[in-house]
Amino acid sequence: MPTILRIGPFRLYFYSHEPNEPPHVHIDRGEATAKVWLEPVDVAKSRGFRAHEINGILAMVVEHRPMLLEAWHEYFG
Repeated sequence: MPTILRIGPFRLYFYSHEPNEPPHVHIDRGEATAKVWLEPVDVAKSRGFRAHEINGILAMVVEHRPMLLEAWHEYFG
């Protein structure tokens, strides 16, 4: 489960056993978790985040999307 980025209380990471899925990132803050697709940026699933927090998470992913995609392709090939 490589951590790609930490932003404040958020941890962005990949599960190493998901190489056959489209590029995405998992985001945790405490007990809350989300899975966000990178192409296009959209929520795949979320548990524990409120709607306004999801909007902020999507904005954070959009801001760091080039780096996240690069990390995805470097890790999964």
